Amino acid sequence: MKIHILSLFPEMFTGVFNSSILKKAQEKNEVSIDIVNFREYSGNKHHQVDDYPYGGGAGMVLKPEPIFNAVEALPPSTNGNRRIILLCPQGERFNQQKAEELAKEEELVFICGHYEGYDERIREHLVTDEISIGDFVLTGGELAAMTVVDSVVRLLPNVLGKSASHEQDSFSTGLLEHPHYTRPVEYRGYKVPDVLLSGNHAAIDKWRRDQSLKRTFDRRNDLLENADLTEAEKQMLQSIKGL
Repeated sequence: MKIHILSLFPEMFTGVFNSSILKKAQEKNEVSIDIVNFREYSGNKHHQVDDYPYGGGAGMVLKPEPIFNAVEALPPSTNGNRRIILLCPQGERFNQQKAEELAKEEELVFICGHYEGYDERIREHLVTDEISIGDFVLTGGELAAMTVVDSVVRLLPNVLGKSASHEQDSFSTGLLEHPHYTRPVEYRGYKVPDVLLSGNHAAIDKWRRDQSLKRTFDRRNDLLENADLTEAEKQMLQSIKGL
């Protein structure tokens, strides 16, 4: 996968993209990440990328020229299906399903905004997607881009050690993930559930699914509306509800 990120503050990405899984993914050539300072494409001697909004109002607005120019200066797309993603509060709420969708692409471009907003022509005539990571406002799109890139790259083939590492993640199955335990068996009087020590894989799988159902019911009841449950799981859910 090729990822391009347009930002006014490329230095913000250094620590995140040169650490942990993202660093290993690049070393394995599973992904290449290119940070572009779109101020360099402003087209004016003062490198101005923002201006006052027409009609008045508070704040400054990102001009269209630097962003259009920066995108058009990228190397030609190999298949013409480049996704150009605007990170903004008005965008589609990002979730695991969106991450899985983007992980199937060959090339992604992320545009990180600042100031009051973007010139609307960027939305209407350049981008293919608008994404928000939540109902709150950040000072810029950089942290949102890091979040989305991290969640997408870990889904690429050969990035994680085992495909099951992400297949059982919270939200991937429609439910929150089950509890995990490791050594020691007993710590400060708190013991690992006996079923996990039994060696009975069918019983362990059932316990984990039941725990996922219970945790989802307790913490994110809204997810159950669209969860794909078996008849046995539906009965288990009724039991959890006390019905």
